[in-house]
Amino acid sequence: MLLKAVKINKVYNGVKLLSDIDLQIEDNDRIGLIGANGCGKSTLLKILLHQILPDHEQEGDGQIIRAAKTSVGYLAQSAALDSSLTVWEEMQSVFSDLLRTQEKIRELEHKLAAHDEKILEEYDRLSAWFQMNGGYEIEVKIRTVLFGMGFTQETFHRTVSGFSGGEKTRLALCKLLLESPNLLILDEPTNHLDFETIQWLEDYLQSSRSALLIVSHDRYFLDKLCTSICEIEHGRLTRFKGNYSDYTVLKAAAVERQAKEYALQQKEIAKLEDYVARNMARASTSKSAKSRQKQLDKMERIEKPVTAQKRAGLCFTYETEPPQEVLEVKHADISVGEGADRKKLLEDINFTVRRGEKLGIIGVNGIGKSTLLKEILNFLPHNGIIRFNKNIKTAYFDQESTNLNPENTVIDELHDRFPALLDGEVRNLLGQVRITGEDVFKPVSALSGGERARVCFALLMLEHANVMLLDEPTNHLDLPMKEVLEEALDTYTGTLLFVSHDRYFLKKLATQLLELTPEGAVLHPYGFEKYLEEKARQKAAAQAQAQAEQLEKAKQAKQAAAASSHRSKAQRSADAARRNRIRELEQQIETLELQIAALEEKLTLPEICTDYQKMQEICAEMEQAKNLSEACFAELCELDS
Repeated sequence: MLLKAVKINKVYNGVKLLSDIDLQIEDNDRIGLIGANGCGKSTLLKILLHQILPDHEQEGDGQIIRAAKTSVGYLAQSAALDSSLTVWEEMQSVFSDLLRTQEKIRELEHKLAAHDEKILEEYDRLSAWFQMNGGYEIEVKIRTVLFGMGFTQETFHRTVSGFSGGEKTRLALCKLLLESPNLLILDEPTNHLDFETIQWLEDYLQSSRSALLIVSHDRYFLDKLCTSICEIEHGRLTRFKGNYSDYTVLKAAAVERQAKEYALQQKEIAKLEDYVARNMARASTSKSAKSRQKQLDKMERIEKPVTAQKRAGLCFTYETEPPQEVLEVKHADISVGEGADRKKLLEDINFTVRRGEKLGIIGVNGIGKSTLLKEILNFLPHNGIIRFNKNIKTAYFDQESTNLNPENTVIDELHDRFPALLDGEVRNLLGQVRITGEDVFKPVSALSGGERARVCFALLMLEHANVMLLDEPTNHLDLPMKEVLEEALDTYTGTLLFVSHDRYFLKKLATQLLELTPEGAVLHPYGFEKYLEEKARQKAAAQAQAQAEQLEKAKQAKQAAAASSHRSKAQRSADAARRNRIRELEQQIETLELQIAALEEKLTLPEICTDYQKMQEICAEMEQAKNLSEACFAELCELDS
């Protein structure tokens, strides 16, 4: 056992957020923590980390027990780093104890000539500890993690303060992975990561020995890593065995089973209560009625199933049927900046979109996906041809919700866009996206990311567009809202162009993919699962090609060796002499190294250490052997070149 939470309770503003939560984490656990936004996931993490205290309702509750061996690493959504350090220095700080030991070893190396027994013992002890704790692998570990998380060699010596917020979060994750605690607590670790980096992180964590507690909305990530799912719902935590896909099946079955068992028990209770009420007063049947009452009193009541929070209801429709060919893009480019600072990211982009297609746009961060959507809508200048057909009505979802007026209230935002709507109609529509009551009078600036997204979905429903362009629509959404959005877009019969890094979302919706790469844009006329299969096939083919090239090089080397056998007798004789001399030198170097090792061993003997003259003689003999070894090595290098 690494960590155990017993009867955790937390109340905020008179509302019970967490209720009697028990959680135990074992050495090999891989736990996904899920729940709707605001259900208390981050609060529970902070309690587990002793950042906030639980509320105590009775004796013995609110305990957080850690095993003595437990070391915890925590990645928050906003991670802190030392901004004054370079990337390399920040990563090296993880190994500060090892690096201090390395400096001490170097200091001792300069003192070894004094042949002090205590110095030799200390040197041996520190060297063994340094090696046993991976001191010689520090650089390899740092490079592996930084490269895996998408950082290049050029960034290693940049100061941390010069990176964006998303890049700093990635650096914090790198540092955490290098620390290798035996319990990793990760809060949305896949934010700001592209597909390739997420896949590397999944593989790295799969091979890690650390237990995992992960808060994530990335269902692919939860499927790949988790062996159990803990859901917080209505303040209570329920644990399900398996990954996220297993959870969806088990949760549905559990809800159905509880509802049936509750209904059957309520029927039985009603029957017993009715019998007691009718027979308790009669002398002839009162004994039987009392027996039934005792049965009722002893009955273990099944908890009434909690009514699920009303789901949002999205429905995207359009009025005008578009033509078969919706959009044509020819020889377009993607450029950012203005004037002299304008930079071309990609050029010669060509594709067409037909009616009813759902085109997912994918690529690494910063490649220009969002910019392409804005160019298609003519929000940004571009070269080439980008042309919609007739009878096209577009609607756009901006991932940052910059199209909303921050000074408006929610209800005024909809009224300003659609002044013909009555208050009741606006409230009904906002109710569909779960913005109700006094929340409709909140200023837009006070809304969370998820709430702003839901306001934008309400506006999209009012647009009745036959072509929708969505930029990262699942950002800021909890899992239930993602599923609602997926269902609505799956049944939408219009045309969809969307940018997303959500692999589950892409798998559900995309009928084809436009992949933006540094070499250009590639249209894949199939869905996301087929895309992953093709990528795996291409990777395997590339590996096979590399192996074939290695075999060909080995074959050529063999042929060259065979050809050399036909050289002149003199050449072969000279080569044989050179090889013989190389063997002699190698043997001589080996003998000298054994001699030097034996002399070093002699220096540690008490009878030698106390005899200055003998020590001088042995040191002189060692120096002579080392000089001879160096001369042999120099000759060997010359012959071997």
